[in-house]
Amino acid sequence: MICDNCGSAEAVINLTQIVDNEMKTLHLCEKCGAEKGVEGGSSMSESFPLTDFLAQMGEEGPSTSSPPRSGVTCSFCGLDFKTFREVGRLGCPHCWTTFEGHLRGLLRRIHGSTQHVGKVYLSPDPSVSEREKKLEGLRRKLKRAVDLEEFERAAEIRDEIRALEPSQ
Repeated sequence: MICDNCGSAEAVINLTQIVDNEMKTLHLCEKCGAEKGVEGGSSMSESFPLTDFLAQMGEEGPSTSSPPRSGVTCSFCGLDFKTFREVGRLGCPHCWTTFEGHLRGLLRRIHGSTQHVGKVYLSPDPSVSEREKKLEGLRRKLKRAVDLEEFERAAEIRDEIRALEPSQ
Protein backbone atom coordinates (compact mmCIF):
# COMPACT_ATOMS: atom_id res chain seq x y z
CA MET A 1 0.00 0.00 0.00
CA ILE A 2 1.28 3.47 -0.88
CA CYS A 3 1.28 6.49 1.44
CA ASP A 4 -1.92 8.57 1.17
CA ASN A 5 -0.01 11.78 1.90
CA CYS A 6 3.03 11.74 -0.41
CA GLY A 7 1.94 8.96 -2.77
CA SER A 8 5.49 7.65 -3.26
CA ALA A 9 6.68 5.63 -0.24
CA GLU A 10 5.23 2.45 1.22
CA ALA A 11 2.65 3.02 3.96
CA VAL A 12 3.64 1.48 7.30
CA ILE A 13 1.35 3.47 9.63
CA ASN A 14 -2.44 3.41 9.80
CA LEU A 15 -3.65 6.65 11.37
CA THR A 16 -7.33 6.81 12.30
CA GLN A 17 -8.72 10.22 13.20
CA ILE A 18 -12.23 11.20 14.26
CA VAL A 19 -13.12 14.79 13.44
CA ASP A 20 -16.68 16.13 13.78
CA ASN A 21 -18.01 12.58 14.33
CA GLU A 22 -16.46 11.46 11.04
CA MET A 23 -13.81 8.75 11.03
CA LYS A 24 -10.96 9.02 8.55
CA THR A 25 -8.13 6.50 8.12
CA LEU A 26 -4.83 7.51 6.55
CA HIS A 27 -2.13 5.11 5.44
CA LEU A 28 1.21 6.88 5.89
CA CYS A 29 4.90 6.24 5.33
CA GLU A 30 7.29 6.76 8.24
CA LYS A 31 8.31 10.26 7.06
CA CYS A 32 4.71 11.53 6.66
CA GLY A 33 3.73 9.86 9.93
CA ALA A 34 6.57 11.66 11.72
CA GLU A 35 5.39 14.96 10.21
CA LYS A 36 1.94 14.29 11.72
CA GLY A 37 3.51 13.46 15.08
CA VAL A 38 3.08 9.67 14.89
CA GLU A 39 5.94 7.30 15.57
CA GLY A 40 5.94 4.15 13.52
CA GLY A 41 7.92 1.44 11.87
CA SER A 42 9.63 -1.44 13.61
CA SER A 43 9.65 0.30 17.00
CA MET A 44 5.86 0.03 17.27
CA SER A 45 4.36 -3.34 17.99
CA GLU A 46 1.08 -4.51 16.48
CA SER A 47 -0.49 -4.94 19.88
CA PHE A 48 0.52 -3.07 22.99
CA PRO A 49 -0.79 -5.06 25.96
CA LEU A 50 -0.86 -3.58 29.44
CA THR A 51 1.81 -5.97 30.74
CA ASP A 52 4.26 -4.76 28.07
CA PHE A 53 3.39 -1.19 28.93
CA LEU A 54 3.99 -1.82 32.61
CA ALA A 55 7.25 -3.60 31.85
CA GLN A 56 8.51 -0.41 30.19
CA MET A 57 7.70 1.74 33.23
CA GLY A 58 11.06 1.29 34.91
CA GLU A 59 12.91 2.10 31.68
CA GLU A 60 11.85 5.77 31.62
CA GLY A 61 14.09 8.68 32.44
CA PRO A 62 13.81 10.60 35.70
CA SER A 63 10.34 11.71 36.65
CA THR A 64 8.99 14.27 39.10
CA SER A 65 8.48 11.67 41.80
CA SER A 66 10.98 8.93 42.54
CA PRO A 67 9.94 5.50 41.27
CA PRO A 68 9.73 2.67 43.77
CA ARG A 69 12.63 0.27 43.83
CA SER A 70 12.00 -3.31 42.74
CA GLY A 71 12.26 -4.43 46.37
CA VAL A 72 9.28 -2.32 47.51
CA THR A 73 6.32 -4.39 48.68
CA CYS A 74 2.86 -3.50 49.89
CA SER A 75 2.77 -3.92 53.65
CA PHE A 76 -0.88 -4.98 53.55
CA CYS A 77 -1.09 -7.62 50.79
CA GLY A 78 2.59 -8.35 50.18
CA LEU A 79 2.55 -7.54 46.45
CA ASP A 80 5.98 -6.47 45.24
CA PHE A 81 6.60 -4.03 42.42
CA LYS A 82 8.10 -6.67 40.13
CA THR A 83 4.95 -8.79 40.38
CA PHE A 84 2.76 -5.75 39.76
CA ARG A 85 4.69 -5.03 36.55
CA GLU A 86 4.32 -8.65 35.41
CA VAL A 87 0.63 -9.07 36.26
CA GLY A 88 -0.58 -5.52 35.66
CA ARG A 89 -2.92 -5.54 38.67
CA LEU A 90 -2.66 -4.14 42.14
CA GLY A 91 -3.35 -6.44 45.06
CA CYS A 92 -5.31 -4.12 47.35
CA PRO A 93 -6.22 -0.44 47.92
CA HIS A 94 -3.04 0.03 49.99
CA CYS A 95 -0.93 -0.71 46.88
CA TRP A 96 -1.98 2.70 45.53
CA THR A 97 -0.04 4.47 48.27
CA THR A 98 2.85 2.00 48.22
CA PHE A 99 3.48 2.39 44.47
CA GLU A 100 2.17 5.96 44.21
CA GLY A 101 5.29 7.38 42.56
CA HIS A 102 5.13 5.05 39.58
CA LEU A 103 1.35 4.99 39.38
CA ARG A 104 1.24 8.78 38.94
CA GLY A 105 3.54 8.55 35.92
CA LEU A 106 1.63 5.58 34.54
CA LEU A 107 -1.77 7.27 34.91
CA ARG A 108 -0.42 10.46 33.34
CA ARG A 109 0.86 8.46 30.34
CA ILE A 110 -2.35 6.45 29.92
CA HIS A 111 -5.05 9.00 30.76
CA GLY A 112 -3.27 12.33 30.48
CA SER A 113 -3.99 13.19 34.11
CA THR A 114 -3.55 11.81 37.60
CA GLN A 115 -6.83 13.08 39.00
CA HIS A 116 -10.07 11.14 38.53
CA VAL A 117 -13.04 13.30 37.65
CA GLY A 118 -15.62 10.54 37.31
CA LYS A 119 -18.70 10.07 35.18
CA VAL A 120 -21.09 12.22 37.22
CA TYR A 121 -21.53 15.72 35.83
CA LEU A 122 -19.98 18.29 38.09
CA SER A 123 -20.99 21.88 37.51
CA PRO A 124 -18.05 24.17 36.80
CA ASP A 125 -19.48 26.38 39.56
CA PRO A 126 -20.10 24.15 42.61
CA SER A 127 -22.05 26.94 44.27
CA VAL A 128 -24.83 26.41 41.66
CA SER A 129 -25.74 22.95 42.99
CA GLU A 130 -25.53 24.18 46.58
CA ARG A 131 -27.83 27.09 45.72
CA GLU A 132 -30.33 24.70 44.08
CA LYS A 133 -30.38 22.51 47.19
CA LYS A 134 -30.93 25.53 49.42
CA LEU A 135 -33.74 26.81 47.15
CA GLU A 136 -35.44 23.41 47.26
CA GLY A 137 -35.32 23.41 51.07
CA LEU A 138 -36.67 26.98 51.24
CA ARG A 139 -39.55 26.10 48.90
CA ARG A 140 -40.52 23.23 51.19
CA LYS A 141 -40.39 25.57 54.20
CA LEU A 142 -42.50 28.13 52.30
CA LYS A 143 -45.15 25.52 51.50
CA ARG A 144 -45.21 24.39 55.14
CA ALA A 145 -45.51 28.00 56.39
CA VAL A 146 -48.41 28.68 53.99
CA ASP A 147 -50.14 25.43 55.01
CA LEU A 148 -49.81 26.45 58.68
CA GLU A 149 -51.01 29.97 57.79
CA GLU A 150 -47.79 31.57 59.09
CA PHE A 151 -47.89 34.31 56.47
CA GLU A 152 -45.24 36.60 57.98
CA ARG A 153 -42.75 33.72 58.07
CA ALA A 154 -43.81 32.74 54.53
CA ALA A 155 -43.11 36.30 53.32
CA GLU A 156 -39.61 36.17 54.82
CA ILE A 157 -38.92 32.80 53.17
CA ARG A 158 -40.30 34.12 49.86
CA ASP A 159 -37.85 37.04 50.02
CA GLU A 160 -34.96 34.64 50.71
CA ILE A 161 -35.99 32.56 47.67
CA ARG A 162 -36.13 35.65 45.44
CA ALA A 163 -32.68 36.70 46.60
CA LEU A 164 -31.23 33.28 45.73
CA GLU A 165 -33.00 32.74 42.41
CA PRO A 166 -31.06 33.79 39.33
CA SER A 167 -32.37 36.91 37.59
CA GLN A 168 -34.23 36.19 34.36
